[in-house]
Amino acid sequence: MPHAARVGLLPMYLELYDRVLPEMRPAFSPFLAEVRDQFQRRGVHVLQESICRTQDEFAAAVNRIEHADVDILVTLHLAYSPSLESVDVLARTSLPLLLLDTTMDAAFGVGTDSKRIQYNHGIHGVQDLASALLRRRRTFSIVAGHWRISALFDRAVSHVRSAAAARALRRMKVLRIGESFKGMGDFYVEEDELKNRLGIEVLQADTRPMTRAAGEIPEDEVIEEVQADQRRYAVEVSDEVHRRSVRAGLALRRVTDAAGCGACSFNFLAFESNREPLSTPPFLGASKMMAERYGYAGEGDVLTAALVGGLARSYLVNFTEMFCPDWEGNAIFLSHMGEFNPECAEGTVSLVEKDFPFTEALNPAILVGAMKQGPAVLVNLAPGPDDTFRLLAAPVDIQPDTDRADMRQIVRGWFRVPTDVAAFLEWYSTNGGTHHCALVHDASLEAIADFASYCGIPCAVQSVVR
Repeated sequence: MPHAARVGLLPMYLELYDRVLPEMRPAFSPFLAEVRDQFQRRGVHVLQESICRTQDEFAAAVNRIEHADVDILVTLHLAYSPSLESVDVLARTSLPLLLLDTTMDAAFGVGTDSKRIQYNHGIHGVQDLASALLRRRRTFSIVAGHWRISALFDRAVSHVRSAAAARALRRMKVLRIGESFKGMGDFYVEEDELKNRLGIEVLQADTRPMTRAAGEIPEDEVIEEVQADQRRYAVEVSDEVHRRSVRAGLALRRVTDAAGCGACSFNFLAFESNREPLSTPPFLGASKMMAERYGYAGEGDVLTAALVGGLARSYLVNFTEMFCPDWEGNAIFLSHMGEFNPECAEGTVSLVEKDFPFTEALNPAILVGAMKQGPAVLVNLAPGPDDTFRLLAAPVDIQPDTDRADMRQIVRGWFRVPTDVAAFLEWYSTNGGTHHCALVHDASLEAIADFASYCGIPCAVQSVVR
């Protein structure tokens, strides 16, 4: 499961009310507690600050929030709060901002007691602050409504999860083992560009650290992992193939952790030895690491590995490629050589032996299965001209699995899009999409667009029907 997202909750108020109407403030305590509870029951950790009224109070509170490792700062106007008390510090903070536009009462009709005005007029404080932030060119998000009669908190939490994923991407460290696959130009980006533009740090290594790590893994640990696989998957490989693949996978995990990385990628051609302790590529380990929310992409693609890792902070995500178009069936076949997040599977996940004729390395064991059926979002992080990037997001529908026995020995999935296949492929390549993608199973298209916004990059959404 992903780590709980963290918000800094900043309650906003007017100092004048404390001086002339001191009895007002205690009445907001249950409302504030309800707001906090609504976030927490949706799996979000809340750091609630003291109620702020003045510039000094806002500056101190935002400073504490900035040092508390939160993913997003959420403002809540309990009543009117003049923007000039808070806008300077909010405009300066590097944290994403979400303005929560709600009130204590759900109804305020013609029969309302005039005394309720004092407890339900925070919306014009939101308007004041939003206007002031825009004049300072400070981006923010906003959700409005009342939690009892709208999806206010579901929408707010969607923003929180998107912001958490974006923060993870922009802080991602990726380990690349072997060189980027020779000749693949679409996902290749210079390391300085990744760091400067997206915050992604790349650590380069050959297979020697993995070989050392593989040699240090106790046999008991290998046996324990083999037994765990036998409980989790339908194991259809020999014990020898299984053990060498487990050892390679554990070594991949160890070197990734030792480097302090949240994502990894390897070039399968870098694995050339057929001798222990590292005699096969770590496809099995890469698949299991995706299930544990590490980022991954094949062929040395650190860009997509970072994308998968960032999205995995909040969502269920798989690395994949579009392989073959089904022109007649208006679908596209998804697969990859030997990497598959088993948490994204529909039905049984099998462990099978994969022929590996590319180097002297021995055949690996890989996980295979059908991709989870239903709606998903296909996501790509596409490099553009002049060191720019664009996120591509397309709504897809994963189709039922095949009944062919030969297809059941590979990673597989078919998806359809709202348009026809030809129009989709034209849109995808016109926007520079690379041949490596992330498939997100539990996020809306709007959430992925918000993720792009929090990353500070434009998003192209596929929605054209031809």
